[in-house]
Amino acid sequence: MLRLSKLADYAVVVLVRLSHQEGVQTAPGIAASTGIPEPTVAKVLKILASAELVASQRGAKGGYRLNRPLALISVTEVISAVDGPIALTACVDGYGSTECESQSLCPMRGRWNPVNAAVQRAVAAITLADMQNSIPPMRAGPSIPPAVPFGTPETPAAPDQRTAAE
Repeated sequence: MLRLSKLADYAVVVLVRLSHQEGVQTAPGIAASTGIPEPTVAKVLKILASAELVASQRGAKGGYRLNRPLALISVTEVISAVDGPIALTACVDGYGSTECESQSLCPMRGRWNPVNAAVQRAVAAITLADMQNSIPPMRAGPSIPPAVPFGTPETPAAPDQRTAAE
């Protein structure tokens, strides 16, 4: 199962929350408005600051603010900042801290790369502004038409359903 980490999910929530108000916001204020525990918000903000997605301001009137509008931040940037590069398997594109012990004998070696690339493209096409609003239909890529049962006027009968008259 492909699943986003809780920390990456929280990062999206924190970034969207930062967009709701001009100026800086504090970790306690973000925690109170999102329901995410304050230590977790502080951790997420530090990660996002090191990735330059947010800027921190020190002092009595300090806090955090977005470095860019949500429309210019892709979901991929957030996931990569929190969890590292998107990789479906440890061996895909050389990601992962350890090599697979079966790598030299693996019949699937290199075959996950196109799947991983497709996932990366799909996630990169979605911005945080899309997440904040309702996500529009995919911008690029092939569309998959709805399934139409065999034998309807739109499609011919399946080969085993054809009559002798055909």
